[in-house]
Amino acid sequence: MKELSLNILDVAENSVKAKASRIQISLQETQETLTLIIADNGCGMKPDILAGVIDPFYTTRTTRKVGLGVPLLKMAAEQTGGEMRIESYHESDYPDRHGTVVTAVFYKNHIDFTPLGDVISTVTTLIQGSPEIDFVFSHTSDTLDVSLNTEEMREILGEEVPLNTPEVLQWIAESLREQYGNLL
Repeated sequence: MKELSLNILDVAENSVKAKASRIQISLQETQETLTLIIADNGCGMKPDILAGVIDPFYTTRTTRKVGLGVPLLKMAAEQTGGEMRIESYHESDYPDRHGTVVTAVFYKNHIDFTPLGDVISTVTTLIQGSPEIDFVFSHTSDTLDVSLNTEEMREILGEEVPLNTPEVLQWIAESLREQYGNLL
């Protein structure tokens, strides 16, 4: 993928399909690295599914025979000298703490580092497509502290205002743009 934001969208969509009610997307930057963490409280994966998830020719989808999202994220991280790991706990084995955590570490100074891209559009697209899910987004570094929490937005707006209304989505995008300033 040409932008990490597209990888984020793809992996977060897996969380949506896993019936997560809460998805956390965290970008943590140092001078040398960018760490992406996507954590959900979805149904999780059994060990046999988890073992196959990094294989591009393994998928549980019935619409096509390949699943490239996670393998492409893994490849993008490893091409920079980084790594990707997945922890998952299936709801049948862990009824009180099920879900999946995908962590990818990228070395930013490597020639193969994929640019972050339009993460603002990624976040707003996720909220627009799944307004019932709580999304917690953060992007931090020494000079950056961007965050958005739809749980907090729901408390302010109330349940009668859906998060995918055009006005709310526009406010979300503007809020993120303001927090990023001229850094994106």
